[in-house]
Amino acid sequence: MMQTDVDLRTANTLALPGKATRYLKVAATAQLTDPVLATGRRFILGGGSNLVLTGDFDGLILHMAIPGRRLLGEDAEAWYVEAGAGENWHDFVQWTLAQGWPGLENLSLIPGTVGAAPIQNIGAYGLEVSERFHTLTAWNFAHGDFVSFDHEACRFGYRDSLFKQQGWHLNGRLAITSVVFRLPKAWHANLHYGEVSEELATRAIAAPTASDIAAAIIAIRRRKLPDPTITPNAGSFFHNPIVAPEAAAALKQRHPALPCYPQADGRIKLAAGWLIEQANWKGKTLGPVGMYEKQALVLVNHGGANGADVRRTMAAVQAAVREKFAVDLSPEPVFL
Repeated sequence: MMQTDVDLRTANTLALPGKATRYLKVAATAQLTDPVLATGRRFILGGGSNLVLTGDFDGLILHMAIPGRRLLGEDAEAWYVEAGAGENWHDFVQWTLAQGWPGLENLSLIPGTVGAAPIQNIGAYGLEVSERFHTLTAWNFAHGDFVSFDHEACRFGYRDSLFKQQGWHLNGRLAITSVVFRLPKAWHANLHYGEVSEELATRAIAAPTASDIAAAIIAIRRRKLPDPTITPNAGSFFHNPIVAPEAAAALKQRHPALPCYPQADGRIKLAAGWLIEQANWKGKTLGPVGMYEKQALVLVNHGGANGADVRRTMAAVQAAVREKFAVDLSPEPVFL
């Protein structure tokens, strides 16, 4: 049922204030076919964990809550697992592991929904969701039909996809309804990040299973990151900047401890959290907003913040990093 003048404070993990002129919780794909939804301004909302609400939204919020998870099929090489867009991402990952279908364990405890995962191309601990993505289905409001996107069509990049590149996540042109993942049967432990290996070592696990890796990553994330139900936040707030190798070499010469990660295209990814910490913003606040004391990459709302407060702190952090390193940081969340 369509609602009006709906408070969105509990629909975003930063707990920022704002109201929607119209709001509809979408629990079934058939709801999207209503012609009324095709007119006016729309925004497709998932778990609200990658959102900065800057005030009231004069339009329609479609809050995706389509459930469902199933084995769609399998072949000699992989399982093909489908989930509804409204499924909680972490719960879905744990369910696949419980079914004996590994492959998503490095993405454990990432907040948000399944439908939002390919938009952001979520990633953590050496894995991006694009590496396990197969296809997705979405409702196209402009054409009034369901469309399918394969891996190539999604044009995945670092925390990027066609849906961000075209602005479709902002203008509500498409609503992702389900996603299919390809989980290889030839599983190999992904231990590219030292933190994970160290955590497994403390648990005396020499030959980890996928569930062991998931448990290790969950423990690491819980130690480092704030619980949004206690300390409102949007997770990692800035992209790790990717720079030319020459720029990275010059920075490394001046700052030998700078973490650098070579990319497939020859460029170098820098650790945004390290840059922010060295710019003296770890645990620092500006009004009600600051960077988390245990992880400088996470922006938190200490209480009573609004969108303007977030923008102010974001700009201050960007300026501090730019002044010290001549590196520009860009935010991960969507601003609405």
